[in-house]
Amino acid sequence: MDKILQMLQLQQELNDATNGEGWEKGITKNGKLIDWKRCTYLECAELIESYPWKHWKNIDAKPDYANIQIEAVDIWHFIMSQGLEDYKMKSLGSIEDLAKAIHALPNFSHFTADIIPTTKNYYEQIEVVEVLMKTLFCGDSTEALMEAFIDVAVQSGLNIDALYKLYVGKNILNKFRQDHGYKDGSYIKIWNGEEDNVTMQSILEDDSITPEGLYEGLEKAYPR
Repeated sequence: MDKILQMLQLQQELNDATNGEGWEKGITKNGKLIDWKRCTYLECAELIESYPWKHWKNIDAKPDYANIQIEAVDIWHFIMSQGLEDYKMKSLGSIEDLAKAIHALPNFSHFTADIIPTTKNYYEQIEVVEVLMKTLFCGDSTEALMEAFIDVAVQSGLNIDALYKLYVGKNILNKFRQDHGYKDGSYIKIWNGEEDNVTMQSILEDDSITPEGLYEGLEKAYPR
């Protein structure tokens, strides 16, 4: 199974369902403008906030790597969406072509290797995230953007298998949110004092869980 291709296909389906077919033109079915770059850099900022970078507070705090990984997965949603838009609107190729381009990236081998804790300190890790943010706005290629993301994912403790598992989990959670009033503001995001992401990760600890089983688990846990 090509996990990159499957994630791209799932993202295409999610965007089609959420934003309407033709979202690649930059506008949703409800007339809202789409800016994947803005989505991405704001998620990058949230990821950086999971590091104790502020010199004036929490000087002994540790990075929240569980949240860093969730934020990396959120970034991946938007990076893939940008790639899907680029490949369609710039006539660069199909979804399969985009998947092949990602596989051909020079750092893709790091992505398929076993997870090895990074040796970079907190500040060096933040700089890797900032390289991704810079790449967003410097007119670099779609492939350069994907390459910069892989560097962020790997240092966050995510290889392709770990990313795939969390991505599918978040994909199902996003569908669950849409089905339970996320757009009209009625959705409840805090469950028993914690974000719904935490419940999703807890259910995913069962390696045998299926996407359908995850959705059912979320349904059972959702506060009424």
